[in-house]
Amino acid sequence: MHSKPNLLFICSDQQRTDTIGAYGNDWIETPALNELASRSFVFENAYVTQPVCSPARSTMMTGLYPHSAGVVRNSQPGRPFSNLFPDVKTIAEMVSDDYVCGKYGKWHLGDDLSPQHGFSEWVSTEDAHDNNYPNWVDPKDRDRKSDYFDYLVGKGHEPEGDHEGHKSHTQAQRGYFPMDDTMAMFLSRNTVDFIEDRGEDGKPWLMYVNMFEPHPPYNGPLNEMYDPAELPMGPLFLKKPADNTPAFNRVRAEHHIAEAEERRPEDPESYWRELRARYFGNVTVLDRGIESILAALEESGQADDTIVVFTSDHGDSLGDRGMINKRAFYDEVARVPLIVHVPWLSDGEQRIGGSIGHTDLVPTLLDLMGQDVPDHLQGASRKEVLTGDAELVDDVFMQWHGGAATVPLGNAEVERLSEIPWRCMVSGDRWKLNLSPADTCELYDLNSDPLELVNLFDHPDHSDRVRAMTERVLEWQVSTGDELDLDLEQR
Repeated sequence: MHSKPNLLFICSDQQRTDTIGAYGNDWIETPALNELASRSFVFENAYVTQPVCSPARSTMMTGLYPHSAGVVRNSQPGRPFSNLFPDVKTIAEMVSDDYVCGKYGKWHLGDDLSPQHGFSEWVSTEDAHDNNYPNWVDPKDRDRKSDYFDYLVGKGHEPEGDHEGHKSHTQAQRGYFPMDDTMAMFLSRNTVDFIEDRGEDGKPWLMYVNMFEPHPPYNGPLNEMYDPAELPMGPLFLKKPADNTPAFNRVRAEHHIAEAEERRPEDPESYWRELRARYFGNVTVLDRGIESILAALEESGQADDTIVVFTSDHGDSLGDRGMINKRAFYDEVARVPLIVHVPWLSDGEQRIGGSIGHTDLVPTLLDLMGQDVPDHLQGASRKEVLTGDAELVDDVFMQWHGGAATVPLGNAEVERLSEIPWRCMVSGDRWKLNLSPADTCELYDLNSDPLELVNLFDHPDHSDRVRAMTERVLEWQVSTGDELDLDLEQR
């Protein structure tokens, strides 16, 4: 082991756990991730801190919960150039100064175009100074373009998006690009160059590669790879939430199911199947980008000195419970893949049970890299779990602050309900409690009911459990400075 090991952190966007062989999928082609998992720690139950992009990503960068990092929604008007609180540090600002720190791809924490927060190597992929970048943007910056924009124009892809005179390549447009021009392959090539450069100069490094795939619009160069008619859909497919579940989820399900029926009245299920097939195609696109990166590690002779992490910012309902997209605490959305390869500790595939939250990533990685772990971090190092000296038995906490929608969610009622805040806890013994001051609360036994079908919140046999778990949520709020009033006395 090198005295200062490298860190390669790969984050996909909106990827469900059940899209990788290590999590039970035996038909999606993900050879690179499958090979990585075969020699890594595979965490069976890893959870994001908030099931939407920016807040989840803020935690992975800072080791703080979204409310402490200052990023509680995808767009926060009035906070120039960074959604993070000004004094919040990323992991790149916590490692020693001799590390070369790179961030390639989606930043989504403010100004995506400018190197910042300790990252000196920067490849940008997000252009739009549009709805996510309100009028505080300096006029001279409105015409700046991302590195990916310049690459695409050079390849002959003229931008179709136009927001107040700002041209950009729309997500819908990007879905029709050939394989070489996908964001996955663009970022892969740049990351390979970075790895090769570090192999030559010998400097320790840290790289966060933030891929776009398989994020919507569910379209890409491998649309035809998977046959929609042959897809295994699973027991939750189009199964509407029960009456004693949150209105936010029930109303969303009604809306999305009705929308599919309008689009495909003769066979609405085929709409969902085709969407899933395209999504899975983009999972394979992602994997092909990762394959080249992992190969470069080996070929440059740096694999034995490099920690590799793969995870995602959240999942996607994909028709489960009749819903689509994110913004839910159900496991198909809030639970994500987490694969960690530590060359000097990893010995084949090693399964890690229990539950882990993304707040633990930064302290664990710093500890593994031999760096100081700052006291202000809100997670804990799990290095001893990897060495076999401890187990995951702690509670995991998640949050939803409302008002995180930067795109239309369906209709006015769905958007109204999306404003209602929530807090969630997954206990060390695998029970999930979802609390809200203005919607139906939930309690699930993930041991006997892993699909979260039977809400036990109001069951008299579980009142003591609800009370005890609620007390732990309140204690967590106090310890992390979370000021949401759950208004539990009114229940």
